[in-house]
Amino acid sequence: MKLYSNNDRFMVWQVKQLLDEHNIPCFIKNEFASGAMGELSPLDCQPEVWINDASWQPRAEKLIAQMNTATTAEWTCPNCAESNGGNFEVCWQCGQEGQVDDR
Repeated sequence: MKLYSNNDRFMVWQVKQLLDEHNIPCFIKNEFASGAMGELSPLDCQPEVWINDASWQPRAEKLIAQMNTATTAEWTCPNCAESNGGNFEVCWQCGQEGQVDDR
């Protein structure tokens, strides 16, 4: 089942890495198909992130949506109470991960 596609291979790999970090089994399809462009449609050559098991779809789509709408709001570390900018995923002072709702 296809979850995500983008002309930018970096973005496709970023999504795959995000899903891997949350133990969602996935793979990249058409990773090296750009060499066939011209013989194949550009849409058929676009890299895509796929999963084999549809039961992972809701959680994976939620994580991708959170990645695409990343907040810039400041957050307070639950470990050391340090204020962190919204662009930080981990506390700059103690290394504690910020809270991500991936259920």
